[in-house]
Amino acid sequence: MKLTESQKKHLRGRGHQLNPTVMIGDAGLSEAVLAEFEQTLSHHELIKITVRVGDRTARDEIIQTLCDGQNASLIQRMGNVALLYRANPDKPPEKRLRIPSR
Repeated sequence: MKLTESQKKHLRGRGHQLNPTVMIGDAGLSEAVLAEFEQTLSHHELIKITVRVGDRTARDEIIQTLCDGQNASLIQRMGNVALLYRANPDKPPEKRLRIPSR
């Protein structure tokens, strides 16, 4: 999903108060981590993840793999923490995360 800068800014504001819900350690991406990531993203739509692996390149690769594999959008990345968003069309409209149309 392609988001505009104003939509990303809105989501960054919403994500500021969130705590990381998925943590990825030195073991990297396992089936269990991917399943937990999918379930958490579907439920919350906007989540923070912590990626504690080797260097910056490895962190970027893991975050990119999660975004590509789960069709999520990277909103912000600061150090070991990334903020990811994916709308859940299966949720009732009143329970979806609302973002500005532009």
